[in-house]
Amino acid sequence: MEIAPSFILPDNELTVTFVRSSGPGGQNVNKVATAVQLRFDVRNSPSLTEDVKARLVRMAGKRMTSDGVLIIEAKRYHTQEQNRTDAELRLAALIQKALVKPKKRRATKPSASARAKRVETKKRRGAIKRIRQSKPNHDA
Repeated sequence: MEIAPSFILPDNELTVTFVRSSGPGGQNVNKVATAVQLRFDVRNSPSLTEDVKARLVRMAGKRMTSDGVLIIEAKRYHTQEQNRTDAELRLAALIQKALVKPKKRRATKPSASARAKRVETKKRRGAIKRIRQSKPNHDA
C-alpha cells in the first residue's frame, strides 16, 4: 500500500478481518459481514522508524491496543470492498501525518514596540478606572 511517494507499506504487515456491522440495515445486517477491522502492528513493523512509531502511537489514541496494534474499524459503507478501501485510506492518512516531523518550537520575545503598546494600553485602562473611582461632590 502506497502511503507517500517515498514510503510504501507492504500488504503482509496488514491484517484485514470482516465482521458484522452494527446499526440499521434490515435483515441483511445479521447475515453479511461487511464491516472491516484493519490491524497494523506498529511496534513490530520493520517499515517504520522509531520516531515515526512513537508519533503514530501518540496520534492513534484509543485505537491503539496495549500490545501496540493499531485497529481501524470501517463500517460506513454497505460493501466489504468500500469499507476496506475506507480503512486503508484512513490508515494511510494517519501514517502520512506521523511521517511529518514536527517543527521544533523556537522561543521568541515580543518586540520593543509591542511591549510599549501593551504598557500604553494598560495605562489608558488604569486611567479610565481611576476616573470611575472618583466620587462626585454634591454640596447642594
